[in-house]
Amino acid sequence: MKAVRAKITALGMYVPERRVTNDELSKLVDTSDEWIRARTGIAERRIVSDSQANSDLSIKAIKNAFQARELRPEEIDLIIVATVTPDMMFPSTACIIQDKIGAKNAWGFDLLGACSGFLYAIATGAQFVQTGAYKRVLVIGTDVMSSILNFEDRTTCVLFGDGAGAVLLEPSQEDDTGIIDFILHSDGSGGKFLYMPAGGSLHPASHETVDKKMHYVHQDGRNVFKFAVKLMTEVSLEILQRNGYTTEDVTLYIPHQANLRIIQSSVERLKLRPEQVVINIDRYANTTAATIPVGLAEAYHQGRMKKGDLMLLVSFGAGFTWGSLLLRWGDLG
Repeated sequence: MKAVRAKITALGMYVPERRVTNDELSKLVDTSDEWIRARTGIAERRIVSDSQANSDLSIKAIKNAFQARELRPEEIDLIIVATVTPDMMFPSTACIIQDKIGAKNAWGFDLLGACSGFLYAIATGAQFVQTGAYKRVLVIGTDVMSSILNFEDRTTCVLFGDGAGAVLLEPSQEDDTGIIDFILHSDGSGGKFLYMPAGGSLHPASHETVDKKMHYVHQDGRNVFKFAVKLMTEVSLEILQRNGYTTEDVTLYIPHQANLRIIQSSVERLKLRPEQVVINIDRYANTTAATIPVGLAEAYHQGRMKKGDLMLLVSFGAGFTWGSLLLRWGDLG
């Protein structure tokens, strides 16, 4: 029996209302708008209010995704949340979301793949749909990175923002639309270049870990940059070649938004045209697991996607983790 493809049938995004510009950050740390723009391409980012948690962003993204759908929460079968900044260690943010939206017939779990989390999650969700186990899988990429940033460290605090994106996966009714293929990788030897030292069982929270600022993001930017460009380019070409396509066939290339220079270097190596590339890092910075679903939702609402278009989604993140996903766009709903 031919496998059924999983198709995106709804999508939405949400970013907090509060904008934080580079000039505002320059009042907290030794930096400037010119320095940040030149090295990252970022002009501003969105930061949560004191009352907003990860699940709050996710629920707003879900509601935006379902605006055009007559879908009741009880019809959702599974919720997968990709995040490195859950509301709390447990219960999972997926369970919190399930309760808040009233998806009483769904089960769910959180998935930690860092900046590759959304690709890991959508590939996982697609398997449940393709095997016929479930009909409606809600996949969310969401992070509140401001909760783990040291705003005295200019090498990291300028890079990240907060946001959420959500997609609904359902069986495709057409053979030529839906998720075509994915390739996922990890290399644990890269973990020392991007990590948060404390908060887990190795270094539980203590006065010492707090004093040493071990509950914040630590990054070796030079090594992350080098590996990101190389591996994002390679995994993009790998999935295209495996499925008989070239970069000329790609309508939209939606890369993880970590650094504009990383995106540009990858785009140059792939020989993509500007109109093929989704870039929004200037407005949102790196929202970790949310960058790709936010890019998808924005591109759709900007009219950049039509039925039959070939989409290439590519990520790279802590772990190291990286991957690519190829899909043929279909009508929503």
